[in-house]
Amino acid sequence: MNIMTRMTKPEDVGLDGARLALIPEYFSSYVDRGKIAGFQTLVARHGEIAHFEVRGNRDRERGLPMERDTIFRIYSMTKPITSLALMMLYEEGHFQLNHPVSRYIPSFANLRVWAGGTVEKYETVECEREMTIRDLLTHTSGLTYGFMQEHPVDALYRKAGIEGANTVKLTLKETVEAIAGLPLLFSPGQYWNYSVSTDVCGYLVEVLSGRPLDEFLAARIFAPLGMVDTGFFVPKEKLGRFATNYFRNPVTKKSGIMDMGDETSSYAQPPRFLSGGGGLTSTMTDYYRFCQMLLNGGELDGVRICSPKTIEFMTMNHLPGGKTMKQMSRSAFSELAAEGAGFGLGFQVTLDPAEAQHIGSPGNFSWGGAASTYFWIDPEEDLIAIFMTQLYPSSTYPFRPQYQQLVYGAITE
Repeated sequence: MNIMTRMTKPEDVGLDGARLALIPEYFSSYVDRGKIAGFQTLVARHGEIAHFEVRGNRDRERGLPMERDTIFRIYSMTKPITSLALMMLYEEGHFQLNHPVSRYIPSFANLRVWAGGTVEKYETVECEREMTIRDLLTHTSGLTYGFMQEHPVDALYRKAGIEGANTVKLTLKETVEAIAGLPLLFSPGQYWNYSVSTDVCGYLVEVLSGRPLDEFLAARIFAPLGMVDTGFFVPKEKLGRFATNYFRNPVTKKSGIMDMGDETSSYAQPPRFLSGGGGLTSTMTDYYRFCQMLLNGGELDGVRICSPKTIEFMTMNHLPGGKTMKQMSRSAFSELAAEGAGFGLGFQVTLDPAEAQHIGSPGNFSWGGAASTYFWIDPEEDLIAIFMTQLYPSSTYPFRPQYQQLVYGAITE
């Protein structure tokens, strides 16, 4: 476990301690009703942690308690990390955002768009323009996810063994090459669609840096930030801290085990596929350090990861014409609601809290993971909030808006 920033009294950073205490009490009701095994909540303001609570179990069946150093599957909370890694290479002049992806991945030069038919026999047409790196970072690339199960192209992904973070038979390079041989849902830039785009970004990190993605992240982000428990698998000596992942059975309405937090887990061994879109495991304190670095403008404890202008640029709305995700969405799924929000280079960005119907500030940036983990950063309030649990899928319960209500209700100044 890394060395955590010291705790402070909530009142010293403009928060009400009694109201923050309502947070674990509220989510404990989910534990008491058997809906989740356990959870962690963290709130930091002005660079100090004012609230860090742990309740329930990391493994309900074995009676193992949730602890501060419990390791979680963060799934798509990997995406902001990979996006930042790519933008660190942007800072160094390795590419421009408007560069065609094919400039660095030649097999992307002849991408085509689905034009009808079936999985067995389909037609395609030429793209209106080439896919750019910005399209990948903003999920306007035309790529998709196999788990969507809404479009024949999704089925083509599953048939090719492209299952996002659950891809097991292909390497990152093999996955990207397989993607290049499948049709796009739409011509790049036309719509927003949640997808394997960030996995392709991860491969670009490898191409541009000349290093495997796991090595780049470890050397350039995790080690400098002291994120000692973050990686693409859980080493044997740390498996005792790994949480079990649960799922909600749609028939019985009860939770069952999806993946044990032990040596039987697919995370207990180095993966064949390094998923920049969803493959990392981490702890609350590790991810807090990543978030605090972002809120600080790219620096933490005297270590600079990137420029504050890069963070500022990444957390602007980059959707064409200033549109919202809702206006551009073709996606059957998104980790967060599309109303009142744009999308930057790896983050959702709040544009209008009233339209979003969630209390917060314009300029909040955030994302979540498939096992119901979630974070947001509010630069206006100098605030970070993170929620950790292990329940798949993330759409099962409204943890995220509930958490926002409780956190913002504790602000006093």
